Amino acid sequence: MPECLQSFKQFHFNEAEERELAAYAKAIGHPARVRLIRILAGGGCLGSDLVGQIGLAQSTVSEHLRVLKEAGLVHAEVQHPRTCFSLKPEALDRLQALLVSMRAG
Repeated sequence: MPECLQSFKQFHFNEAEERELAAYAKAIGHPARVRLIRILAGGGCLGSDLVGQIGLAQSTVSEHLRVLKEAGLVHAEVQHPRTCFSLKPEALDRLQALLVSMRAG
């Protein structure tokens, strides 16, 4: 068992980064959104195709995509009457960097 901390002086807290990480965590905090990210990691996809892959109602998938888009993890390109969704790799890179920084203290 690790020893308990005696002081917090070695920590450098960055509230902006903590808020940013919390927003990402909230966005990926549902299994359906994690699955959507995994699917989109393979390439862009039409919203209607995602509904079939996820097995949820169209309105539910749309809501999950909206959350991911608002968090900046997903890009949506309207190609009337459809929408093509793609993952923003730079956002995943940022999420990974924030998680790694937690380990560094």
